[in-house]
Amino acid sequence: MNDTLPPLETAVAEPPAVEAPSSDRTWAAAAHLSALVAALMTSWFAGVAGAVAAFVVWLLVRDKSAFAAAHAKEALNFNFSMFLYAVASIVLVVFTLGLGLIIAVPLWIAMAIAWLVFTIVATVKAYDGEVYRYPVTIRLF
Repeated sequence: MNDTLPPLETAVAEPPAVEAPSSDRTWAAAAHLSALVAALMTSWFAGVAGAVAAFVVWLLVRDKSAFAAAHAKEALNFNFSMFLYAVASIVLVVFTLGLGLIIAVPLWIAMAIAWLVFTIVATVKAYDGEVYRYPVTIRLF
């Protein structure tokens, strides 16, 4: 009797990528774009408006589309992270009695540029049906 077992498969094949329907891609892009529009309309209020807009989109699509919900959640996490970074920089300025402005002002400019670029990239990727993960994001939700 032969007690040898056949070799185990070591590599697991990934399932084929399924293209998200057009409506899902539109909602996913809307999650990122709504954050951009909300933030621009509220004078860049430290990511709060963007997080609220992304949260509203997530509430609308969470049970209908996993793709759009994932993008909305990613936009929510990114915008909330930007809010937390802005609060941390304000705390730095307050606790250093204004001397922290030397660090905070260039940081705010860099954050604004990065936020704008990352949000536009995420919007385009979502509309193209691709998954996008924002860098420097604290994933709380």
